[in-house]
Amino acid sequence: MKPTIFTRGVPPRESLPVDALADCAHQVVLENGPEILQYAPAAGYQPLRELIAQQCSVPAERVLLGQGSLQILDIILHCLLRPGDEVAVEQPTYDRVLTLMRRTGLQIMPVPLQKNGLDLGKLEDDLKNGRNIRLFYVIPDFQNPSGRVMTLEERKELIALSQTYQFTIIEDAPYRKLRYSGEDVISLFDLSPQGVIQLSSFSKLISPGLRVGYAVLPQNLIKVINEYASDTYINPSYLNHAIVYRFIANGYMQDHLAFLKALYAGRLQTMLSALQQQLSGRCTWTQPEGGFFVGLWVDDAMRENIYSKNAEEFGLKLSDGRGFFVTGGENFIRLPFCALQTDEIQDGIQRLSKMLTT
Repeated sequence: MKPTIFTRGVPPRESLPVDALADCAHQVVLENGPEILQYAPAAGYQPLRELIAQQCSVPAERVLLGQGSLQILDIILHCLLRPGDEVAVEQPTYDRVLTLMRRTGLQIMPVPLQKNGLDLGKLEDDLKNGRNIRLFYVIPDFQNPSGRVMTLEERKELIALSQTYQFTIIEDAPYRKLRYSGEDVISLFDLSPQGVIQLSSFSKLISPGLRVGYAVLPQNLIKVINEYASDTYINPSYLNHAIVYRFIANGYMQDHLAFLKALYAGRLQTMLSALQQQLSGRCTWTQPEGGFFVGLWVDDAMRENIYSKNAEEFGLKLSDGRGFFVTGGENFIRLPFCALQTDEIQDGIQRLSKMLTT
């Protein structure tokens, strides 16, 4: 039995624009080869920086390009914080971010995601009682791992708290453009362009293998983060940056994004329908309008089945839900849907139901 893989949130092979990228790579090497194949400034390929800066309505000097946004986050943590500093995250949150924070020696304060949203009331109480966080990392749009979108009211409240208690917000936005239904909510960065660091990447929009991510930095962090990046890897891949720039400049992005939305929307709906059919009344889950993931919470009566049984015996591969939590998470399962065909999703949810209820 071929297992259903509910582990990594990866784009499917059919989503990768191979022909267009080959065309772009050919163009940039012929036209700009001596520039993009040489050592260069650490901040990244200037035309792509300028394009992102224009979209964000900021000077290009505030845009740092890197080899994926996770590496840029690692640099920011090292430049902004010291071991022992306290930071806050949504709980659950992206597991690799927790790994980076632990490696940096940070104390991590979880702020629970509840049915009615992020528990900012508890955060405010903790801050009033003397907790001193330096940074809050959030994924407001189609969060990894839950799929949830932060409401406008939550965004405004979080920014107000950051201004009152003087902590930095890092907004990670890799899924923001992958909305399949509903209306966009204004980004944290657009609400507070000077007080929010925005991270994003082209991994989910074009190709994860290109490893092109970026940060929009506050003015006071530009110099120190650029110098740290230069001392770490001299410069990122200008070749890959130039390919991404050419992909956008040639007009491929608009059609490709429409293709991705059409491809993924049906897979999301298939997963939500399968969950309703197989696990209604036994589990609760998010109802995302985009992104890559559905977050599933298993009722207490069944949660021991997650770890007492071998998922592979039921034809499943699952991530350990506890990895997305600072503490707890024993009843949580992250369900990626984008890389699976609709029949694989239906079979996988049926197998998951059998594992949880047998």
